[in-house]
Order: sequence, then structure tokens, then C-alpha cells
Amino acid sequence: MSQDQDDIFEPYSDNLELLAEKISDVLGRPVTIEDANHRLVAYSSHEPETDAARLATIVGRRVPDQIIGSLWRDGVMPRLLESEAPIRVAPIQEVGLSGRVATAIRLGSRVVGFIWVLEAERPFSEREMALFAKAAQAARTKMAQWQLQRHKEEEAHRDFFWQLLTGHLSNETLIRDKAQRIGITLPPQFHVVVLQFAAEVKESWQRQALEKCAPLSAYSRIVLHAINKNQLILLFAPITADTKDGVASQLGLLQQNLRTYFSPHFLGLASGCLYSEYGRLEDSYREALLLLEVKQRFPKETGDLVIYSDLGYYRYLPRIWEELQRHGRAGSQLARLRAYDQEHHSELVHTLEVFLAHDSNAKTAAEALHVHANTLNYRLKRIAEIGRIDLTSMEQKVTLYLELKAERFGGSNAL
Repeated sequence: MSQDQDDIFEPYSDNLELLAEKISDVLGRPVTIEDANHRLVAYSSHEPETDAARLATIVGRRVPDQIIGSLWRDGVMPRLLESEAPIRVAPIQEVGLSGRVATAIRLGSRVVGFIWVLEAERPFSEREMALFAKAAQAARTKMAQWQLQRHKEEEAHRDFFWQLLTGHLSNETLIRDKAQRIGITLPPQFHVVVLQFAAEVKESWQRQALEKCAPLSAYSRIVLHAINKNQLILLFAPITADTKDGVASQLGLLQQNLRTYFSPHFLGLASGCLYSEYGRLEDSYREALLLLEVKQRFPKETGDLVIYSDLGYYRYLPRIWEELQRHGRAGSQLARLRAYDQEHHSELVHTLEVFLAHDSNAKTAAEALHVHANTLNYRLKRIAEIGRIDLTSMEQKVTLYLELKAERFGGSNAL
């Protein structure tokens, strides 16, 4: 092994390929260097002890999603992100990962990459561990420069994402051709997730939010992301063919974690449906936006929802609201009740809304209104008379319930 000098790796710090070879030469083991998103940056020449996980990373130019997921599930990634010193990684046979030693490349407090060295049958000595730590220090500056070079590529990716989000690029063939040209591998399935903040998204918030999303790497990965004022927009792709319930469960946990971490700046998240045709990415985005709007209007009823397909009848409220505005509400049943309330300072509309919300159960509705059952029965009689409403008709009750909800969605001041 080469002599142990403080600057043993510094002469190679300007070229990450040469640095990988030097680390391999000094430690006598295969080496890979990755960026913070697990994209392959450099690797040493193959040796007989190279394992399947390393070969897959080299061929795909990125650590396979299944391996990243296993590293998170086994607690390797949290340890690696927290540790200032190299750590040992136990074998994970199901993904072809043999024993390794790994270290994070840090620029100040920020992790900009990772170095992985196969340990195989020859455990690292303390001296080798110290040399490995020096190698990570030598890689810092060049990794920062490499990230700057990636910046232009990321801008092209963001532009592509916005073309999909806004529907300016909707032809499936053109989408896939462009993705290939700019180096994006489109997964079989995707869904758009929008994180809503109380103020314009700062760069630090974006970085922290993406870090909070990292544990989901065991189930899905973020393909693209963009910022629009108060929103961080993410393109998620399930690693395996997942069910809607599986996606909703993971996003529900993420929403709880983000609320805890960013409180009070984080307002919630929403996901559109899963699709396989990228010409429908705009649909998934619009579904996520509508879910966020509904959650804002009905926080008690829908605040914990995270996926559009769980929205139920609330998804139809925008169209009902448009219909009410287009044809007006003068002379309607609710209009008559409101006119009476305004003239007599009563609460017939509110009473009706609570009654319907409690499935026409007079007992629970009276308790919710904090009135005697006889008082509620009198109000219901007046509602039927003044509004000309048949409270035994399911059709009339459903219509009234949806109109009341649509007016709340539209922000009607009459409520």
C-alpha cells in the first residue's frame, strides 16, 4: 500500500475518475463515487470481487431503486447522512449488495455525494478507515464543481417538467423522444405530488423537503421537481407496481412528518392519480391542485386526504359551483331560506346544513346545534314551509347538500 501522507489523494482531487482509481489503488478494493442523488460520478476499474449491485450501478449510471430502498429500510442511509466518519454496511443479499465501507462527501454541513468501497473478505483496518476519510475530503471541491455542471442539465429537466405540467407537450412519442435526448428515464407509472407552503418556497425548504422525502425511496422515487411560488411540485414514480392504498399510506406519513418539521410553514400535500401515459401528466397535476383547494375550503372534512381518488363527491364541487353561477340562484329553495334568515335574523340555512350533514338524524343534529330537539323540529318545519322543501325526499336533500357544499367551495358570502 502507498505511504500514508496527509496529501496522498490531493494530487487527484481535480479528476474524480483518477481519484476513484487512486482510492482503489491505495485500499486495494473496488470504488464507486456517487452524487447526493445516487447518480454515478466515477468508478475504479473492475476487479474479480465486484458484486452485482456495483455492476448494476455502473451499467445504469445510477444506483438501482431497489438497492436505494433496501439501504433506507435497513437504516444505512440515515446512518451515512448523520455520520462524519466512514461506516460499515452489512451485506444485503436480496439486492446483490456485498459488505461495504461508505462515507459521505460533505461541503460544510451539506452532503454532496458518497464514496462506496467493497470490503469483501478483508475488513478495513483503522489506518484504512482514516485514509478513506481523507479521500472523502479530497473529493469535496470537485464534487461541488460537478454539481455546478449538472445545473444546466437540471434546468433542461425543469423546463421539460413544466411543458408536461402545463400540457404544452402532450404527444406521447414526442415526450419520450425528448426525455431520451435530455437524459431522463421515464418510469412505467407516475403521479404528481404538490407540497403547499404558507410562503414562497425557499431553497432551504426545498432541500429539506426533498430530504424528508428520502425515506420514501424504499417505495417510490422523485423523478423531477419544480417550484411555483408557494408550491413544491414533485413527479413521483412507484418503484414497483403499487396500489392506490399503498401510495396514499406513504404520502399520509410524509404529510405528518412535513407538518411536524415545518410547522407552521407547511400547509399540506396532495397527489393526483397514478398514470402510465405521460400525456396525462397535466391531469395528475390538476387533480393535485384541486385536492389542495378542497382541503383549504374543508379542512375538517378533507384535511388528512392525500390522493385525489379519495376525494369522493368533493371532486364535483367546482362544476356544481359553475352551474350555480351560470344559471343564478334567485328563487331557489336556499334563496328563499336566506331571504327569511336575513329578514328575521334566524339560522334556517345553517340548521338545514347541519341537519343534512348529520344524515338527517334529528337527535345528533340538535346536539351539534346545541338546541333542544323540539327547537330543531320547529326549525325543520319552518324550513319545509318557507323553502318548499320535502325533507323526506332523498333527491331534494342530496341536491341541497351538494349546493351548500358547492357554495362553500366557491367562497359564497351568503353562508
